[in-house]
Amino acid sequence: MTGRIGLHGGGEFLSGDEPFVDALIGAAGASAATRQTADGSGPPVIRIVIMPTAAARGRPDRAAANAIGALRRRAEADGLRIQVDVAAVVDAASASDPTNAALLEAADLIHLPGGDPDLIPTILAGSPALAAIRAARERGAIIAGASAGGMALGDWSWTPTGGVRGLGFVGGLALVPHYDDIRRTEWQETLDELAPGGIGYLGLDEQTGAISDGLSGVGRRWWITGSGAAYWFPRGARLPTVARDGESIDIPG
Repeated sequence: MTGRIGLHGGGEFLSGDEPFVDALIGAAGASAATRQTADGSGPPVIRIVIMPTAAARGRPDRAAANAIGALRRRAEADGLRIQVDVAAVVDAASASDPTNAALLEAADLIHLPGGDPDLIPTILAGSPALAAIRAARERGAIIAGASAGGMALGDWSWTPTGGVRGLGFVGGLALVPHYDDIRRTEWQETLDELAPGGIGYLGLDEQTGAISDGLSGVGRRWWITGSGAAYWFPRGARLPTVARDGESIDIPG
């Protein structure tokens, strides 16, 4: 069972982002429900791992702390049991650390907060941490990223020095967080030269996210949650399909 993907436009875990945090915990709970508690007495604890790799040049500890606080508050409000750990993958050595890999592989939800967009593809490339994330998803875990964390999950990601290959969890698109069309146009000029056959662009407003939910007739269906909107530009399109809270977008791939 391949797990779902969550993409977020930024401003993650701040006041106002509660609807998307709830949606992530709910998706992770569905993944956790496939496991059984050791004594069979009830639903398992939802295992969440925060991996603040994109914040490695700044304060990864603060990025992780913000996530932990928000997740715990929402889980308590919803009466859910969660366990939140941090996989402090901030360089090549920590990406090879077996302790971090074990945390990631056992997770029901792995979340990559924002930061610098070049760090996740660079640090994770070919690492045990990345292999563990892929194994967790194959087991059904949700893989989610906000801003630079979400950008890294696509086929391609924009950086200040040019386009780079993403991790490929989401095929055929590049994420444009903190959405505005000037940024999308600039990135498209860069990435279209690199991506064979072109790619689509998914713009997300801040405190707005999209969570995949299985396959539709044309590809993968994404449900939108949050105060803003999602803007899907298929390959070569000049005008987007727009969806808001509670609506969905079908994206090929």
